[in-house]
Amino acid sequence: MTEKTAPNIPQSSVFDMLRLDHQVGIVTGAHAWLGYDIACALAEAGCHVIVTSRDAQRAQQTAEKIAKAYNVDTLGIAMDQRFYDQVASMAKQAHAWKGRVDVLVNNAGGGSGSGSARIHDRSPEDELNMINTNLSGVLFCCQEVSRSMVKAGRGKIINIASIAALFGRDRRMYDRSDMTGQPVDYAAAKAGVIGLTMDLAGMLTPQGVYVNSISPGGFEKPGNLPEQFARDFADRSMLGRWGRMGTDIKGAALFLASSASDYVAGHNLVVDGGFSVWR
Repeated sequence: MTEKTAPNIPQSSVFDMLRLDHQVGIVTGAHAWLGYDIACALAEAGCHVIVTSRDAQRAQQTAEKIAKAYNVDTLGIAMDQRFYDQVASMAKQAHAWKGRVDVLVNNAGGGSGSGSARIHDRSPEDELNMINTNLSGVLFCCQEVSRSMVKAGRGKIINIASIAALFGRDRRMYDRSDMTGQPVDYAAAKAGVIGLTMDLAGMLTPQGVYVNSISPGGFEKPGNLPEQFARDFADRSMLGRWGRMGTDIKGAALFLASSASDYVAGHNLVVDGGFSVWR
């Protein structure tokens, strides 16, 4: 019997697979928090980065900060993704900048705002604003930025969803700390993002454009939450802690943005320390 031998397949260094040298990435809402961390992760891997924010000055300042820290080219663009014309303008500016867009991270969104989170006290205006900010805007960005990706036959789209889309939350945790919490329209919007991701992947992956999502759990913003709630929430996680800003989202985002994830499509990557599956 002839011994079977493994096919001679060229092997790439996993570290090379994670590099994004000379690529161009857009990170929406990247002036702070998770968006900023993701933009930094792409830049550290060699990607030129476009930062968007509703505020033009914040977008430009963040872009300059990232350029200085990682020695890549950056561009700040003002955009409110609730408005299709602003998204279309951003996409055109982004492609014109370097003649290509390789990565789109749809991070921009928002939580409950200043209104009540209780459904019977929630105004229709607040609900529609939540949907437009967290779902319609993501759809608009996917629609416009993917045009050039499809023409080029390549691209990576990462939509930031949330574990709020995966299960009903225990509102008693919020009540014990006299917190408003997030409204159900936030969960509805983020669930829509996951559905959008899966179906758009089915449409675009055969054309070379990969679409995946990340559902972050709770990420700690120091001094931003009541101590009781912070302890209760951390205790519900397998790891017994919150996600760490500056660290815990970066690897997941870089993986999905790079060629290391070239066999991953239509996937929702949960980054929550085990919160959503520990019952």
